[in-house]
Amino acid sequence: VTGAPLNIERMIVTYDDGGLPEKIDIRFNIPEGGESRIIDLRGGKRKIRTIEFWYKTSGILNGRANLTLFGIK
Repeated sequence: VTGAPLNIERMIVTYDDGGLPEKIDIRFNIPEGGESRIIDLRGGKRKIRTIEFWYKTSGILNGRANLTLFGIK
């Protein structure tokens, strides 16, 4: 996370196989310049279509947070 702190509440992962999306409650505060824990997804080898994040930022005075997502195959 860069630019401002971020409070991630949950993420929803949609896969290409057309199954039900995976809803993952995270509830994690990430300071500016910090990172979250590793989040292991369930299931075998699948392609991800989208990842939707539900989050809150600290407000206008602290700037806007930018989130970078990394994945390991």
